[in-house]
Amino acid sequence: MSAYSPVAFDKEGHRGCRGLMPENTIPAMMNALDLGVNTLEMDVCVSKDKKIFLSHEPFFNYEITTKPDGHFISEEKEHDYNTYTMTYDSIVKYDVGLKPHPRFPKQQKMAAVKPLLADLFNAVKESYKTKRQAYPFFNIEIKTMPETDNIYHPEPKEFTEMLMAVIRENGMEDQVIIQSFDFRSLSYLHQKYPHIKTAMLVEASDKRSFRKQLDDLGFAPTTYSPAFEIVTPALIKEAHEKNIRIIPWTVNDASKIKELKNWGVDGIITDYPDLFNK
Repeated sequence: MSAYSPVAFDKEGHRGCRGLMPENTIPAMMNALDLGVNTLEMDVCVSKDKKIFLSHEPFFNYEITTKPDGHFISEEKEHDYNTYTMTYDSIVKYDVGLKPHPRFPKQQKMAAVKPLLADLFNAVKESYKTKRQAYPFFNIEIKTMPETDNIYHPEPKEFTEMLMAVIRENGMEDQVIIQSFDFRSLSYLHQKYPHIKTAMLVEASDKRSFRKQLDDLGFAPTTYSPAFEIVTPALIKEAHEKNIRIIPWTVNDASKIKELKNWGVDGIITDYPDLFNK
């Protein structure tokens, strides 16, 4: 294994720029690029008709959704709106940008839908036709877990193959990082598509050691992406000793971004990409 060699600091916009514009929408992604991010972070789900689209949950979250009839979804009923049981042409009838977000008061409100991943790729390509700079990276999370296989999403193998089909059709294999909390998805991806960059997501509640997490994964990912609360200088050093980049999520405080950067992290995922410019 080659020695760790740092590259440009990776500024990642979480779900585009969730603190500023509706999450996982094309306007949020394009705004994040205008703010200077290197990487667009996003989540993808699967519709009934096997379309890959941007969404954090495989259902319509009550915090952001307006139904086609203009009414809101209640918290108690949100899981009834399972997007894996809906065709994409019905999914786009729901708005996810007009309802005021209770946790992100700065978020600009606008009509918006959950877009196809292919449409995001096309929007970025079109935008960059006149820019003399390289394409950004796309940090794409596969949303799977064993308890909800074939209920809210396909099993990891099928999901990964569908995602890779969209990526390959759009010529984006060199521009993507595939991330997941579900090691099954990352392991399958690594076995079948070893050239694709990977990111291992880890919750703050995960009490396994870094070494144990790597052992459970079964290979060294491109990036280790833990909740920022568990990052320490010692953890950064340990990751770098294994030639693994470390990019924590989700850091929404300018002073914390500065501290983590001084410690030596390789990037930051934030809801507020404008913080990178402050």
